[in-house]
Amino acid sequence: MKSNKIIAKKFNNLKGFAKKNKNKYLTSKPFPHIVLDNFFDIKYLNEILEIFPDLTMLNKTQKYSNKNEIKLANNNIANYPKKIKNFINFLNSKKFLNFLQEITSIKENLVSDRLLSGGGLHEIKRGGVLKVHTDFNKHPFLKLDRRLNLLLYLNKKWKKSYGGNLEFWDQEMKKCQKKIQPVFNRMVIFSTTDFSNHGHPIALNCPINKSRKSIAIYYFSKGRPKNEIKADYKKNTTLFKNRGNMSDDVYVKSEKIKQFLRKFKFYQNLKNFEKKFLRKGISKKKRFKNN
Repeated sequence: MKSNKIIAKKFNNLKGFAKKNKNKYLTSKPFPHIVLDNFFDIKYLNEILEIFPDLTMLNKTQKYSNKNEIKLANNNIANYPKKIKNFINFLNSKKFLNFLQEITSIKENLVSDRLLSGGGLHEIKRGGVLKVHTDFNKHPFLKLDRRLNLLLYLNKKWKKSYGGNLEFWDQEMKKCQKKIQPVFNRMVIFSTTDFSNHGHPIALNCPINKSRKSIAIYYFSKGRPKNEIKADYKKNTTLFKNRGNMSDDVYVKSEKIKQFLRKFKFYQNLKNFEKKFLRKGISKKKRFKNN
């Protein structure tokens, strides 16, 4: 489908819009980001929402239920309705990648992830949370660095009392510096580093018959600036963090032994072997291709 059927008319000149707003992206606090409302054609996105599945009923949905996250996620694009597949293919297209490249000023070539690792369709129901965290910084199967998150919210008639705000916290986790309501046709794009603390930490208070729906797409590159990564943190994982003065806001697994072992080459080689040959779904690697 042509992009002018997907993107709202006022954003049709993607390159021009990106050039005009790149400084806004880079200077946003507490880390580079931009919030875009009504970026997509309303009629088109209404159709996406109408066919957005109840993730509890969709095959291969991951159900998280612990102190750090209570949510549903599904990245099995083969089971998505055709129109949602086409939409995600557009978000992974060369044209859209060029837009992201321009507005973020990332120097390394951005790469889409056809596996939707960690992304895809997300849904949080009443009482659900996603505590503040930084994301895994490398692709789980490929030698690629995670650089960008795109979150598109699909929640109509969303009241402030429901909560569900996306929160951006400072590096020291002392203060929430930005709250973003997850309203319909709101897209948030932000740089993912070991310092981009974000989450939805307050339990959702929406009616039982509503939920917080979103589409999440992540983008990668081969290589990245060294200052985006903590040199002393070797594990590629989502790292949950306590907010402010709270000491027990999240569960943090002690990994002192593993952190010690990660310093040694033999352990690194062992983990690389595991990623390459033993992890489930590694055959999907053949389906990954760059745009």
